[in-house]
Amino acid sequence: MISRRKLIATGLGVTAGLATAGCKQEASSDAAWSQPGSAEASPPAEEVRVTVTPAADATKVSPLDQIVVAAEGGTLKDVAVATGGKTVAGKLGDDETWRSTGKLAYGKTYTVTVSVADSAGALTEHKSSFSTVKPSGVASVTFQANALAALQTGGTYGVGQPVMVNFSKPIKNRAEAEKAMLVETTPAVEGRWRWIDGQNAHWRPAKYWTPGTKISVKVALFGQNLGKGVYGGSNASTNFTIGPSRIAIADANTHRMKVYIGGKMVRDIPISMGKGGTTKGADGQVIDFWTRSGPHVVVTREPSHQMRSASFGIKDPKDPNFYDEVIQLCLRISYSGEYVHMADWNIGAHGNRNTSHGCINVGPAHARWFYDTFRLGDVVDVRNTPKQLSLTDGLGDWTIPWDKW
Repeated sequence: MISRRKLIATGLGVTAGLATAGCKQEASSDAAWSQPGSAEASPPAEEVRVTVTPAADATKVSPLDQIVVAAEGGTLKDVAVATGGKTVAGKLGDDETWRSTGKLAYGKTYTVTVSVADSAGALTEHKSSFSTVKPSGVASVTFQANALAALQTGGTYGVGQPVMVNFSKPIKNRAEAEKAMLVETTPAVEGRWRWIDGQNAHWRPAKYWTPGTKISVKVALFGQNLGKGVYGGSNASTNFTIGPSRIAIADANTHRMKVYIGGKMVRDIPISMGKGGTTKGADGQVIDFWTRSGPHVVVTREPSHQMRSASFGIKDPKDPNFYDEVIQLCLRISYSGEYVHMADWNIGAHGNRNTSHGCINVGPAHARWFYDTFRLGDVVDVRNTPKQLSLTDGLGDWTIPWDKW
């Protein structure tokens, strides 16, 4: 019987393919001699067959495969799997079969060395090798709160915060990638993945999260074939919690923004929203001044922000729509530049008419309260404007009906 202590100490495990390779032991030159007329000689040792998976000289082996070594007609004494001086762990099972437990790497050639004893105790060494797949690229993942902020593991986010997985490379085999991505919630809730583009996948439930929900995300990426020669890099995981329900409903017709916390209205804020209309930018592009309708999600909180009309094409200081100002108490709700922010110069319009370039203007006291109260993932739902928020302009996930998500 092979010593498991010795095997674990010297044996190495690796991932493998499905083919097998067999080797036969040569007859021993040390067979026992018997004196003529003496008792009958010992029977010859049974032929030994060693089987190694993956097969000898196998190529493009997945690093997720397991190396399996078995001996028929003999006893395994030692198994070692190595590449470039590094070994892979493994152990002998109750069925006397050795299986790797260690992790393989991409683009390596592994040598499997097996020592086996026949029924007479004679030792034979068997060697074979195989190579693992060599990717054209390796994709890693990061978890985001949005395109402007990383998700903080263990953090707390609003009821509108989707799960966001960003891949470092475009993913062709999206179905395979989705199999590797697991979202678990407490309490359990149904959700689905949607690919926003070739590198970003979002997961959300049918409705806003229930406050207090705990969310765990695991991506078992390593070894996954993601298409066009790209394979998954290291596995990754994160978790976050959903905080209180904070939803603001901004109405362009009433010029009011009603704020609900935990389902109860706690503040009715006079506002001024996008004035509408269009103009042409410096490059001839059409620019409009509507605040987009639809559920927005807070993506950044900035005590101050330099706002420039040149960022969307109005560069001439003589243009009546030109501006370049430092604005206070800013909560960004879209990538295109919509904010809820303080506008103390525009108080006369608040609650009466829409005069902004697309942001939601509020007075100083309301701006301070709103800034201090709302967090990333909280919802600002804009209503009654002719332009709709797009899926990719900030976190427009909630603009897509569930049956189309």
